[in-house]
Amino acid sequence: MTLRIVFFGTPAFAVPTLTEIVGQGHEVVAVYSQPPRAAGRGMALRKSPVHETAERFAIPVETPRSLRSAEATHTFEALGADVGVVVAYGLILPPAILAAPTHGCLNLHGSLLPRWRGAAPIARAIMAGDEESGVMVMQMEEGLDTGPVAMAERVPIGPDTTGGELGERLSRLGADLMVRALSALSRCGLETNPQPAEGVTYAAKIDKAETRIDWSRPAEEVHNHIRGLSPDPGAWFEGKFGRNPERIKVLRSSLADGNGAPGTVLDGLTIACGSGAVNLTDVQRAGKQPVKAEAFLRGVRAMPDSVT
Repeated sequence: MTLRIVFFGTPAFAVPTLTEIVGQGHEVVAVYSQPPRAAGRGMALRKSPVHETAERFAIPVETPRSLRSAEATHTFEALGADVGVVVAYGLILPPAILAAPTHGCLNLHGSLLPRWRGAAPIARAIMAGDEESGVMVMQMEEGLDTGPVAMAERVPIGPDTTGGELGERLSRLGADLMVRALSALSRCGLETNPQPAEGVTYAAKIDKAETRIDWSRPAEEVHNHIRGLSPDPGAWFEGKFGRNPERIKVLRSSLADGNGAPGTVLDGLTIACGSGAVNLTDVQRAGKQPVKAEAFLRGVRAMPDSVT
């Protein structure tokens, strides 16, 4: 049975799910996404990846800054949805919105709940050194990612996997998982199970203040920090590679042998940490393209003795 769906999503992570839902022949009557944001050098307003995808499918797009007004509730209720599908939307859905569709709202979440409830589950899992992650389809309720789980897919996290790589893999798996859940729902066969009460952790939104690399931490933690934040927003440090200090974004690293005071440049772009060292293999100067360490070293005037 074809379902009448309202889709909520904003970043590229949500695009495969929207595309798969449309491809399965469901009727997506509207898409809700975050409002266009100023971006780029000219600070022109840029629509979200989901917004742009919806327009390519000729689906009407709503971009409210809040869903808590009576007007927003009325607009949503008038759509007559069988189910709402939520993938990294960015706004909390109030009770009136959650209750409006015939079958409520289903959320695709990028973690193995109840671990890493919240805004940044993929980055937090890698930063914490988790060896496994996954995606889950859950029935939404008022609590933050507390609803019962319908379906799940698990994936290993490799020792050098970045946040971007894990996110891309989970977005593809999640798209397939969601259309399977919708197929079961259309047959009245979607079953859910409560989340365990144990093992709850929260994935707070990444704050800019925590993106700077802390060289006093053990090398493994520094490595996890770098790869969890790669490619966006990106971990960074400062060093004087010419006349003035520069902020350098790090996209990839590897564990290395070596010891020294935290921040000491041991060899090339191998940097000492609180214990051990990391080798910075892919970096990016402000306003430049990402490069390998070798290319970076050829392009700098001098190497400092240490970085911060």
